[in-house]
Amino acid sequence: MSQAIKAWPVEDRPREKLWKYGEQHLSNSELLAILLRTGSKGISAIDLSRNVLDKFGSFRNMSHTDVRDWKGLKGLGMAKIAQLKAAIEIGRRFREEESKETRPQIKTAKDIVDILMPRMRDLKTEVFKVVFLNNQNRIIAIEDITEGTVNQAHPIIREIFQKALQHFAVSIICVHNHPSGGITPSMQDKTFTKDLYNAGKLLSIKVMDHVIIGNDEYFSFASQGLMKD
Repeated sequence: MSQAIKAWPVEDRPREKLWKYGEQHLSNSELLAILLRTGSKGISAIDLSRNVLDKFGSFRNMSHTDVRDWKGLKGLGMAKIAQLKAAIEIGRRFREEESKETRPQIKTAKDIVDILMPRMRDLKTEVFKVVFLNNQNRIIAIEDITEGTVNQAHPIIREIFQKALQHFAVSIICVHNHPSGGITPSMQDKTFTKDLYNAGKLLSIKVMDHVIIGNDEYFSFASQGLMKD
């Protein structure tokens, strides 16, 4: 039977190690154990954490899951699953909020991909985001566009430029994901990008790029020389 963490030597307990050495020195299972706080009958929090990591392999694989994916993990109820999923979401939001606060200058597609890839690469549905930039190519805001997908291009284009004018944006970058993980642009992607680019010219708002995010890879229309009439 697994020994409860409170019975361990003080220097080996995850929480005490965190305070003594810093969170960066803890293993993934030790960090998870702190979040879980307690194990269950016959299993410590650290063993429960190891079981979670054995099943999913990484924190990334725990994201965008539902209850069915967690079945079979003894000792994990809805409350503990919610704690883990909330912690992962906090990590994502921290990265996005950090980018908004520091207003990094966007010079290449990779600059924006580094910010949005962690959130968008594992989504099960298509999500469309727009990055609004000032005259120094620094981020003003990043917003979700709610009017459908690129298959309904005109409502999206109207909403994008309404928000761009509200933010006094000089230029924009559009980003959406392909839930399949592939990054090859569809015909709808190409048509949408052309229409978006031309609409931007009419409003004097530059459409710098349209980026498609897949499974740890991306496609940039600008990098491929496709941002044109």
